[in-house]
Amino acid sequence: MTPAPIEIETGPQPRASILILHGLGASGDDFVPIAEQLQLAQVGPVRFVFPHAPVQPVSINGGYAMPAWYDILPGTDLALREDEPGLRRSRATVEALLAHEKARGIAARRIVLAGFSQGCAMALLSGLRHAETLAGIVGLSGYLPLAASTAAEQHPANQATPIFLAHGRQDGVVPLARAAASRDALTALGHAVEWHEYPMEHSVCPAEIADLQRFLLRVWA
Repeated sequence: MTPAPIEIETGPQPRASILILHGLGASGDDFVPIAEQLQLAQVGPVRFVFPHAPVQPVSINGGYAMPAWYDILPGTDLALREDEPGLRRSRATVEALLAHEKARGIAARRIVLAGFSQGCAMALLSGLRHAETLAGIVGLSGYLPLAASTAAEQHPANQATPIFLAHGRQDGVVPLARAAASRDALTALGHAVEWHEYPMEHSVCPAEIADLQRFLLRVWA
């Protein structure tokens, strides 16, 4: 059974929430230290939610079971390697998390949906299709999944939602070219994308955290 998400509140009665989805093989604990570096006092109390992906076999890793939002199939064609059923199952999980935040009194316009790597894919997949306007969507070191169906499935409510995309130039897991193609696809669909590149691999760096902080302060202003 998947554990309940980790939650951190910077004060009583949070006025905003951010859901941060981890990458393949990690857990909700992964981004707690990074969240603690964000200086968001001027926003007021913020609730950080760090969900855990379910443990499941991952084909590209020889079927070894690990925390994963969806399977990654072997092969060289990235589009053909997409586990559409798994992506859509996890999207339902993200929708339930968003509904839970709204039920606790945080309006959709005060919720940011963020993720790293596989979590980035889930944030983009879910955020663009969500039926209420979110404060922002954050994608770190990832890509846009099911890109061919995005135009038909995206919801008008998040057409103008700010999107923050960041990637390492030396990323050997998700090539920079795929992230840039995702950026271009989103821009072509009329989305406002804030793009950042950093001299790093498949990771997070201090400059990225500083840029993310500025983005969050702006969308929660």
